[in-house]
Amino acid sequence: METLELYTSPDQRERHRLAPLAKPNLDFTPELEAEMRPLYEKVKNVVTPMEWPHYAPLIKAINDLKKQRNAVILAHNYMTPEIFHCVGDFQGDSLQLAREAANVEAEVIIQAGVHFMAETSKLMNPDKTILIPDLEAGCSLAASITADDVKRLRAAYPGVPVVTYVNTSAAVKAECDICCTSSNAVKVVESLGAPRVLLIPDEYLAKYVATQTDVEIIAWKGRCEVHERFTAEEIETMREAEPGLKVIAHPECPPEVIDIADFTGSTSGMINWVKDNHPEKVMLVTECSMSSNVAVEVPDTQFIRPCNLCPHMKRISLEKILDALLYMQHEVTIDPEVAERARRSVERMVNLTN
Repeated sequence: METLELYTSPDQRERHRLAPLAKPNLDFTPELEAEMRPLYEKVKNVVTPMEWPHYAPLIKAINDLKKQRNAVILAHNYMTPEIFHCVGDFQGDSLQLAREAANVEAEVIIQAGVHFMAETSKLMNPDKTILIPDLEAGCSLAASITADDVKRLRAAYPGVPVVTYVNTSAAVKAECDICCTSSNAVKVVESLGAPRVLLIPDEYLAKYVATQTDVEIIAWKGRCEVHERFTAEEIETMREAEPGLKVIAHPECPPEVIDIADFTGSTSGMINWVKDNHPEKVMLVTECSMSSNVAVEVPDTQFIRPCNLCPHMKRISLEKILDALLYMQHEVTIDPEVAERARRSVERMVNLTN
């Protein structure tokens, strides 16, 4: 018999919805193994049989809790495969997730990514609950520049438009004219119709964009701690060891790495290149987990992995996602005045690229 719970007010209903829930059973039973087998078939080439008994109960619990909480998970390409393929409702790079965040109907969004991404989701959904599984999941690029830095740049370059990479805080976005991602940076820069543009904070992305446009690009000295570690010597050593290897680089890499790559593109551009070309062997010069996630979809390609891991992305785990859903913890909030101005910068980007 169905039990109906009665609430005397909308506030009481909301408190019930957000109340902590009991931790589910996380035993790997024969019944659970059978239920989860189709999902494991999808990721079996990148998740070992030893790992699956630990992951499967967590995945089952998370997917059940999403229904109870009316929640969705936005999973960045740098998440590990058990998160990306098994609990993520929407997957993609920063631009794709920004678009999805703008259209999500669920009441709760779990950001399986870093803090600036969760802030972007909040900007696009000011009335929704945005949770991040670990508040310490930061970003070296976001930490490389502050709102005061942008104000000083504006004073130093009066009248020059400021484009900020989405890998920045809401406070920085609020001081800029428009946002960009690595996939649309050239389009955003050229859309401004200005002879000179400040493109912050990633120095290497700015240098790459400068090679793709006639607009004069003024850069900041921020760098991604993952991509800046790759070297041309490392790439050439890989090529010598793996004849026929195709090298696909992210524009956050140093210029000397981009110069010797077979293709340079955004996260989504790299993925599409592999899917379209089906190389026998490929090396994605970016965060290591992306190779595992693409390998699920392109099983006929061998991925050679230099494997630089983002320590911030790797703070997100199934256990922390489960706790976020159970206890509705680590909510992301933004000062309303900052949010209003930052939202304009993000919306200009999304509207332009749409």
